Amino acid sequence: MEHPEHVLISLEERHAENIFAGTKHVELRRRTMNVKAGTVVWIYVKLPVGRVIGCARVSGAHSLAPAALWRQFADVCGITRREFFDYFDGISKGFALGLHDAQRLSGTVSLTELREASEGFQPPQFFIRIAPDSPLLRAFEGKRS
Repeated sequence: MEHPEHVLISLEERHAENIFAGTKHVELRRRTMNVKAGTVVWIYVKLPVGRVIGCARVSGAHSLAPAALWRQFADVCGITRREFFDYFDGISKGFALGLHDAQRLSGTVSLTELREASEGFQPPQFFIRIAPDSPLLRAFEGKRS
């Protein structure tokens, strides 16, 4: 059996909480994320929280004009129409990463722990890929229920 790829993204706390509450099923980005269905997306909540709190799996990837993204994902994107169109202002194509099977970790992984596991670690501005043998992945997996 093929092992899934793993990536780490940084989110504001409200967006992460909406994923785990089941009200946000897509992560919106101004740039395309080259990830495939089944990829595990680890979720780092930006400072002041500064912790990896859980993960979800990619269900699909969609690169469309902002108006088309809004029509397709308005009910599951976790933001208002105004926030959506302000975010995508000035670009012709936006990106929606479909997420499912969101799971909170039984314990979080702090920024300090991330830096202990991987010297020089910096939370991603966009996203980072995590190698299967990465100490970061071991730290995340160690907190799974």
